[in-house]
Amino acid sequence: MNFQFTPEQEEFRVAVRRFAERHLKAGALARAHDPKYPWDVARLMAAQGLLGITMPEADGGQGGTLMDAVIAIETIASVCPRSADVVQAGNFGPVRVLAEYGTPLQKERYLKRILAGEGLISVGMSEPEAGSAVTDLATGAAPDGEGYRINGTKVFGTHSAYADVILAYVRFGPGVGGIGSVLIDTKAEGVRFGKPSAFMSGEEWAQLYFDNVYVPPEMVVLKQGGFKKQIAGFNVERIGNTSRSLALGRYAFEQAREWALQRKQFGRLLCEFQGLQWKFADMKMKLDAGQLLLYRAAANADRGFPSAEETAIAKAFCNQAGFDVANEALQVMGGMGYSQEALVEYCVRRCRGWMIAGGSIEILKNRIAEGVFGRSFSQRPG
Repeated sequence: MNFQFTPEQEEFRVAVRRFAERHLKAGALARAHDPKYPWDVARLMAAQGLLGITMPEADGGQGGTLMDAVIAIETIASVCPRSADVVQAGNFGPVRVLAEYGTPLQKERYLKRILAGEGLISVGMSEPEAGSAVTDLATGAAPDGEGYRINGTKVFGTHSAYADVILAYVRFGPGVGGIGSVLIDTKAEGVRFGKPSAFMSGEEWAQLYFDNVYVPPEMVVLKQGGFKKQIAGFNVERIGNTSRSLALGRYAFEQAREWALQRKQFGRLLCEFQGLQWKFADMKMKLDAGQLLLYRAAANADRGFPSAEETAIAKAFCNQAGFDVANEALQVMGGMGYSQEALVEYCVRRCRGWMIAGGSIEILKNRIAEGVFGRSFSQRPG
């Protein structure tokens, strides 16, 4: 079994690294502490062909594989952690569902702008009473002529304040089979944003209200019965979260390693203390193990969607590993690691969020257990 990149993949990685060093490295610290979406980076990446990597060329994409996209997001994160979010938004998030299931009209209206770095799509999934239990969502789609009227509210939408369009999970009918999705323009009549708030990471979000919003029939992505397809697409988003968890953990690890090779205490370099050597050994083992799980999930997906089980295993492990490594790196660097003069504390905060976003570690472990025992386990009371 070959664990090395192909010559083409290595050439791609080097090219992405060169781009990141040239255009993103200098502003990495300031960019990390700016909550606004980095449109300048999006346009640069679009020109470099780093948006739509896995999408067909006919749709404006690059026709690459999921592994190509993983290489891109990891490489960008190794230079500018914040800019990895742009790779996520242009390859792994709801844009992937739009590319897979959207109609030519929907792609022309929204996907084209997104892949040019001029537009953004956000997912409207979580609700005040439906987080991990997403199938309890209450946002409804009531028939109105040939279209639908949407009423409900969504929370915790990444980039929703800057998005042109929301891929909203809605209920056309009862049960899991009644769930589908529609595209809602954020400027449409009846769309309203609540008071802006911020996550621990500094990212902004606002509660999103749909008050009798009309959605024409051509803006329906998946009708009732489409929930499983949506979740299959959502597994790609999870691969992006997994990649960033591991990449930011590795970024913090490298910063701490350089620190340990230069910083002296008690007349000795930090790297000469056995207690710290063991910390670095533990960090390296977690990073390497996570890398293999991530690459397995991405490589086995080829150009399609990754396995739900392999994605769950990779995300649960890498979310925890990325946070643990970044947290230990901060401890090694002490006051400097805790300071906003370095990006290590930023990596800790971001990695902590991915243990919740995109499927919490606990929910993922439930899914893994279902694969172990070959049966589903309802979390609802009998």
